[in-house]
Amino acid sequence: MEQQGTPAVAIVTAPFRKTGEAMALSWGLKSYPFLDTRHPIGNLAEPDLDKVADALADEIERVLGDRCA
Repeated sequence: MEQQGTPAVAIVTAPFRKTGEAMALSWGLKSYPFLDTRHPIGNLAEPDLDKVADALADEIERVLGDRCA
């Protein structure tokens, strides 16, 4: 999305942060933004996952707003 001009942010759980950063760097996206959330999330029921997303919403909005400015 970034390469098509649409600001984006990656949401990862802590164990996958370094892998995500390495992938972004390999794609030439040195300053690609990441937000961390708790691990694991794969076992969460949809209502609980919604709570995780809601908790991140303000920070996602801030990061995307900064990238659009």
